[in-house]
Amino acid sequence: MINGLSLPTKQVKWLKTIQWYPGHMAKARREIKEKLKLIDVVIELVDARLPQSSRNPLIDELAQQKPRLMLLNKADLADPAETERWRAFFKRTGAEVLAINAQTGAGVKNIAPACKTLASALYQKWEQKGMKPRPLRAIILGIPNVGKSTLINRLVNKRQAKVGDRPGVTKQQQWIKVKQELELLDTPGILWPKFDDQEVGLRLAATGAIKDELLDYGDVAAYALRYLAAEYPDLLQARYGLERNSEEDDIVPLFEAIGKKRGCIVRGGLVDFDKTAELILRELRSGTIGKVTLEKAEHEAL
Repeated sequence: MINGLSLPTKQVKWLKTIQWYPGHMAKARREIKEKLKLIDVVIELVDARLPQSSRNPLIDELAQQKPRLMLLNKADLADPAETERWRAFFKRTGAEVLAINAQTGAGVKNIAPACKTLASALYQKWEQKGMKPRPLRAIILGIPNVGKSTLINRLVNKRQAKVGDRPGVTKQQQWIKVKQELELLDTPGILWPKFDDQEVGLRLAATGAIKDELLDYGDVAAYALRYLAAEYPDLLQARYGLERNSEEDDIVPLFEAIGKKRGCIVRGGLVDFDKTAELILRELRSGTIGKVTLEKAEHEAL
């Protein structure tokens, strides 16, 4: 704790103790395995700002050898150059990849054609057997708060799936028709039961994928601010009028400068670090700071 600010240490205690794996998630995992024999295409939705950290390791196991469509959602909030690198990275794994914005609908019209392309072998099989093609059956998988319900509502052009700005809104599976082309199986978000890599946990927390009441805002905001100072100093300068911090580990001056400029002051003229931390996370999540990607594809290739 420095001047009221809790800074990340080598081990962030709240990340070690999170066991956020509610019963509906465990049940969803079992049900997904049962439903997969009915599925033609697996649609995996990730956050374009942290494409690898927002993947659930269990999805590779659950998806088996099914054709995979990767959707980089919230691409409007991510660094465009990094999004292109992540698209190339995932395509090398054999997946089809699209960058989308489920909120506005950007790129969503390409989802059905991409699913048809992935299912070309199935269409050939039907043709050889003289069968009339039926709507493709796809399953949408992803961790909480990545935008699955928003995407489904955009695809069907109605409020059919429950939407919320908090993780864990979807609690049960449902089949949803998308015109005559697709039948989608919506599922609750699945998050692994513990974080073996604290960097993953901090990235997820920074974007809102973990319930805020489980977090220490100081830890998360300090991590985010340190990353921004190192990777996006120009965005910090433009948003808050700050110079790049010469000492990467000493971010207290950055917090103080932001707090003073934005009026996060308590009695005596001191900076309210908790309020400043909440401000930083809110503006990072909304894209007010700028288009930011919190992990780089080049590191995954090493």
